[in-house]
Amino acid sequence: MKELQLKSNILECQLEELTEEEQHLVSLAIEATHNSYVPYSHFHVGAAVRLANGMEISGCNQENAAFPAGICAERSAIFAAGAKYPDQPIEMLAIAAANDEGLLQQEPVSPCGTCRQVIIETETRFKHPVRILLYGTRCTYVINGISQLMPLSFTEF
Repeated sequence: MKELQLKSNILECQLEELTEEEQHLVSLAIEATHNSYVPYSHFHVGAAVRLANGMEISGCNQENAAFPAGICAERSAIFAAGAKYPDQPIEMLAIAAANDEGLLQQEPVSPCGTCRQVIIETETRFKHPVRILLYGTRCTYVINGISQLMPLSFTEF
């Protein structure tokens, strides 16, 4: 028997260390937290994607009393982008979260398993990695491709 160790490369930086384009996308994700509908979890999540053609689309989480009927912010943004611009790869995805008082989370928030799988499918579809920005007030994580969060994913890419 042999033990394998998997390694992820995640850059931790301050918001001001990001490019202007990345900072702008993070600001859109933060803005999107205000549009979430979260009467059950009180956990406001916003996401924003930047497409290869330069278009930016935001999304937010939407809850429902029938819990599987809701949607996460990441999927909301990714699916809206796919519906409006089906031939455009996603270059970047930014995610931010806040509480009911609008206070942003100190630590970066990462995508759930379902959203990670959707990002995998998006990368596979376009054969292009998605740069992921996970914002927290303490720091921002920069991840070059979902394989850093899902190293043993099932994909053709």
